[in-house]
Amino acid sequence: MSKRLKSDGLLLLTAFIWGSAFVAQKVGADIGTFTYNGIRTFIGGLVLIPVILFLDSRSKKKNPIDNRSASDKAAEKKLLIIGGLCCGLALFIASTLQQYGIGFTTAGKAGFITSLYAVIVPIMSIVLGKKVRPIVWLCVLCGACGLYLLCIPKGSGFHLQMGDLFVLICAFAFAVHILVIDYFSPKVNGVKMSCIQFLFAGAIGIVCMFIFENPDISAIMTAWLPIVYGGVFSCGIAYTLQIVAQADADPTEASLILCLESVFSVITGALILGESMDMRGLLGCALIFGAVIVSQLPSKSEKLQAKGN
Repeated sequence: MSKRLKSDGLLLLTAFIWGSAFVAQKVGADIGTFTYNGIRTFIGGLVLIPVILFLDSRSKKKNPIDNRSASDKAAEKKLLIIGGLCCGLALFIASTLQQYGIGFTTAGKAGFITSLYAVIVPIMSIVLGKKVRPIVWLCVLCGACGLYLLCIPKGSGFHLQMGDLFVLICAFAFAVHILVIDYFSPKVNGVKMSCIQFLFAGAIGIVCMFIFENPDISAIMTAWLPIVYGGVFSCGIAYTLQIVAQADADPTEASLILCLESVFSVITGALILGESMDMRGLLGCALIFGAVIVSQLPSKSEKLQAKGN
């Protein structure tokens, strides 16, 4: 098996884990937003610790001598912590909105609405002085039409249901999260920053759990499977698979495969939870999926730059 085929397979598995995690979130919604999110996100951070130790030991074997000065190491460590905390705060806000919203909608709808962050990111990046390709505006229009068909029943006007509205807001929050990661990740170790963000977001969630909710140990133990799946698999394992796979994958191909996350959310929601959609909803999903896919395709200049490299 070629490296590229192997990486594509790992990315497909990653997309499946992330997509099916919406089912786990839906099942785990009963124990409380902060309770579920806080515990599973903190677990996700803990799972990454052995991964970091393994990667560090392998890196030391390849490069046993570190020529960086003490001041450079301190500056990098400081930036790593700041980046992790900023990403963790953004992740906490986005995941809280998503988890609360998913309690009032289906796992399948939540998966497709959340995927709109891929279209929202280039629009929000205008603030950072980046140019937006004309095709992206078409994707925004297509995504909006898909959202209307998916979330607003025929003849009910223009009112989004509460769950769908919260998940839509979470898509904007995840777009901010992506932009924060985009700023810090080239400057620090991505796995370590992710570990810090999971631990920090989880810690905030656990504090909020004790303040705003009444955590029930028996209910938490009953929901151990969705908690473990959301923490170990969705946060820890899937993130690690993504890092390993993207080392040998084409970036465009990788982003397109990961877009299948929303498709898997509908499939697993139907198989496990018995969720269903009418033709109107399925057409909305198709429009959103098309918008997300097209928004990830590289421009002509990006293709030429890739060939030049």
